[in-house]
Amino acid sequence: MRDIDQALNDALAAEERDLLRRIDEEPGHVEQVMSLFGGRTGWVSAVLMAVQSVLFVAGVWAAWKFFGASDALSALHWGLPAAVLLIMSLMIKLALWPVMQANRLRLSLKRLELLVVRSHPG
Repeated sequence: MRDIDQALNDALAAEERDLLRRIDEEPGHVEQVMSLFGGRTGWVSAVLMAVQSVLFVAGVWAAWKFFGASDALSALHWGLPAAVLLIMSLMIKLALWPVMQANRLRLSLKRLELLVVRSHPG
């Protein structure tokens, strides 16, 4: 019976070491951004990024028309939508940053949990 317990403890210790090695370093920024598109809510992030891209392109197009306007009314006609579209695009992109921060916090908590379990094997 002792051999089975020892074998289980050794297997768990090896698994914990492997997990700690994998999550030991903070992932890079690009890796964190790509992690937004995985998991259960990845489709929401993908939809938000698609909408954000459309708004940005439309905002740049309206800004192009704004800078090419010859009179004040035409400039107002294109400038206001350009500003609104670009600000909306920015706000949608900024809405994804808290999700990235939550993922980083979740990773840190998992690392801390594994370290506590490792230091108190009882």
